Amino acid sequence: MLMSREKIGQLFMVGFEGTLVTPDLAAFIKEYKPGGVILFSRNLESIEQIVELTNALQACSPHSPLLISIDQEGGRVSRLPKSFTIFPPCEVLGRCNSSELAYAAAATIAKELRAVGINMNMSPVLDVNSNPANPVIGDRAFGSTPGPVCELGLATVGGLQDNRVVACGKHFPGHGDTSVDSHKELPVVTASKERLEQIEFLPFRHATAHGVATLMTAHVLYRALDDQKPATLSSAIITDFLRRELRYDGVVLTDDLEMHAIIDHYGIEEATVCAIQAGCDMPLICKDRNREIAAITALDSAVADGSISIDRLEQSLARIARLKQQFLVPYKPVVISDAKLIVGCRSHHVLLRSIHHARERLAKATV
Repeated sequence: MLMSREKIGQLFMVGFEGTLVTPDLAAFIKEYKPGGVILFSRNLESIEQIVELTNALQACSPHSPLLISIDQEGGRVSRLPKSFTIFPPCEVLGRCNSSELAYAAAATIAKELRAVGINMNMSPVLDVNSNPANPVIGDRAFGSTPGPVCELGLATVGGLQDNRVVACGKHFPGHGDTSVDSHKELPVVTASKERLEQIEFLPFRHATAHGVATLMTAHVLYRALDDQKPATLSSAIITDFLRRELRYDGVVLTDDLEMHAIIDHYGIEEATVCAIQAGCDMPLICKDRNREIAAITALDSAVADGSISIDRLEQSLARIARLKQQFLVPYKPVVISDAKLIVGCRSHHVLLRSIHHARERLAKATV
């Protein structure tokens, strides 16, 4: 028995160009039936436009509500327009060292996201900023030691998920001890497993034990775990370590498979099949429509020729269906007038000011 295209598509999260659902985009969603979409600044203009966009996207997927995701960490990784409440980077919350503030900031982000129809945030960053030369994590991390990352990361998960926004811890099993950017090339970590256990792995162990709904993999080669394949494509890391040792049964997304750490070494087709074989559930392809179609087609072919078993795909489909049931059902379109009352409201700005004041007080105390 072969998998239907509809089921195969549910495993994919895709990005697109533009700020509205064009006939071409609508036709793509209706034909290939992706499980989710990811939004970037290029897709977002205003409260009204985002509401219209997310409602139109969901209208293309009546068979199953879409996961509609975004990277809204705060600081330099913020995709939303300025009318939203934009929080400082995680490093600032780490300096405040307050799980209450971290929870409140995440809850506020979640309320504003839900108001405009976005139901998933690619947050928190669970990387420990353990390498000062790291070009990609830096102030995106809550700290340079595991303690605050564990505590504030979990508070962020709670703030998001208590307000029905899917949290996604990233970048498993840790992107903090790298000296190159995986957007540009493949980072290699040479630390021993003992050292990784003491620092990088701790926030992920903590979050997976306490209910983070999804994780995102790192396009990083960890010599101590798998000296051949980066985490995203490694069954030793995703199946043996994450699934079996950590007993994690949430949804695992890849980081964008179009990043140079992957695409310079593998074709999109091979990367997609390898990621699923490794134990990932949702390949993420953020921009190129042709690559998205090629990846879906490649996975379809891999099932047809037996490279990937139907049982393996059914495991991922069950995790995705369970996630959607928990956070997306029942689906209701969002309303512009309601969104305007929530986005950037006074109480949200009061919280933002309190975080800035806490940072200033701490800065003065350490002078």
